[in-house]
Amino acid sequence: MAIQDELIIEQIQIGPMQNFTYIIGSQTTREVVLIDPAWDVAGLLGHINERGYKLAGALLTHYHPDHCGGSFGKNKVQGVAELLAEDPVKIYVNKLEADGVKKVTGISDSDMVKVDSGDKLSVGDVEVEFLHTPGHTPGSQCFRIKQTLVSGDTLFINGCGRVDLPGSNSEDMFHSIQKLANLPDDTILLPGHNYSDVPNASMGDTKKVNAYMRINDLNSWKMMMGG
Repeated sequence: MAIQDELIIEQIQIGPMQNFTYIIGSQTTREVVLIDPAWDVAGLLGHINERGYKLAGALLTHYHPDHCGGSFGKNKVQGVAELLAEDPVKIYVNKLEADGVKKVTGISDSDMVKVDSGDKLSVGDVEVEFLHTPGHTPGSQCFRIKQTLVSGDTLFINGCGRVDLPGSNSEDMFHSIQKLANLPDDTILLPGHNYSDVPNASMGDTKKVNAYMRINDLNSWKMMMGG
């Protein structure tokens, strides 16, 4: 994606699981943050340096290794630990996700800033709002930047994150999707994976194609989720 006004937004597909990493920041100050840096940390840092950006931090949507680094099965994924070895910035995580991030990545409490829903972070002249959206994991969070939402694995254009994993919760996901459904229709959705025919869409268009967003009562949700 391109720079719009003072807001820098870059959507980068990375790794074998069709992950999206995002660069968000201020055109005026050239300060940026990385959202879910994983798979190719050197490449991401090289990209930032080539653009003349100044890295101010990293934001995590949740603790799964394909988004923050770590091991799963026989796979070892680069992530925030490798980022900190090159540039010791702060890692912003939801307070309920901090233990999971530490366990998966090996970083310490002193490396992290633990945030709550509604907290805000200034990146140069750009403000990022943290939205707690549990369901996929207990501390999953999205990031709202002006009329843009980076949703991680909470919401995809055609679906939502899995709720059959350790720490996931179907009812929590229902309430999180309801929260996001109340955002303005012109909000641009930037998901955590490239699982659709298009890499991003307006929230209004997403509501038209995403069956999960059209469910507004918990019983119907439970029936759809098979429980």
